[in-house]
Amino acid sequence: MDIEDVLKIEPYSLDRVAKRQFLNERLRHLTQHHYEHCVPYRKMMDAVGLDMSRLPEYEDLPFLPVRLFKELELCSCEKEEVVKTMTSSGTSGQKVSRIYLDRVTSAAQTKCLTRIVSDYLGTKRVPMLILDSSSVVKNRAMFSARGAGILGFSMFGNTRQYALNEEMELDVEGLKQFLLKHENETIFLFGFTFMVWQHFYKKLIETGYRPDLSRGVLIHGGGWKKLESEKVSPQDFKKCLNDVCGIMPEHIHDYYGMVEQTGTIYMECEEGHLHASAYSDILIRRAKDFSLAEKGEEGIIEVVSVLPESYPGHVLLTEDRGVILGEDDCPCGRKGKYFKINGRLKNAEIRGCSDTYATRF
Repeated sequence: MDIEDVLKIEPYSLDRVAKRQFLNERLRHLTQHHYEHCVPYRKMMDAVGLDMSRLPEYEDLPFLPVRLFKELELCSCEKEEVVKTMTSSGTSGQKVSRIYLDRVTSAAQTKCLTRIVSDYLGTKRVPMLILDSSSVVKNRAMFSARGAGILGFSMFGNTRQYALNEEMELDVEGLKQFLLKHENETIFLFGFTFMVWQHFYKKLIETGYRPDLSRGVLIHGGGWKKLESEKVSPQDFKKCLNDVCGIMPEHIHDYYGMVEQTGTIYMECEEGHLHASAYSDILIRRAKDFSLAEKGEEGIIEVVSVLPESYPGHVLLTEDRGVILGEDDCPCGRKGKYFKINGRLKNAEIRGCSDTYATRF
């Protein structure tokens, strides 16, 4: 099954049995592909004794720690085939991950993101309100983190308005004109969690401006670390936004994702659960021996993705803690595992896009 066939699958349509069969086939194929085309990956697989003639179930495939992409150049295509190099968020002095994309993998990431987000927004493009400043896509120092995210999600907007000006202040007049022009339309809002809180919610409080966003759908991500220091829970976040602009809590969706597996994001459903789509999966591993944890047991998050062909990023161990809540039985009706994030591992680097902004500015 090639990537075009993979992306014909509806994002939340596979039950546990069907998904296991699909992931085993696809992830074994990717393991073989990267073994043949990425020398450092081949050496690591040989070092751990992986038998390429009898690849195991996908849960038992060797994982790479995400931090490895900060240390090694891991590429499974020819250098002249690389069309884009993605870099992770990193505060001053930190190394950044470098992810090498060829045309096929880059296109697959875009199509996959479209499939997942369309399940929440619908397939029709709508007016988009970006809760950030346009300067972020012009500033190369910030582009890899926030700018790339904004550009990626911008494909869902048929027209776009930035809520903040160049000085990161609320553009009240611009907002008023935008909302007047698109009155009674669904509005797609996008921003990074800390930015939404610090520069949208707090500025609405300061200015007293109360836009009507009751028809809005907000997608946000990028880390909760700075909000945790202000003791803001996800429930508080939703309630406060509802209070100042009328956006319904069930229409506010967090998402979990990383540059090392761009495209296969984990969206929060109306029930407040993060979901693995058909194109990805989440495993929880015990820190003491990396064995698989039970449902409801906290551990280190491992993520798998069917997309990465130009680099060996299909089976990765993150630096996040989480817990699986269930599978195939979320009240929202979406199949697949659903879970929650409990935070970063102790001493792990800050790496969320909005956390990086808060640290640097």
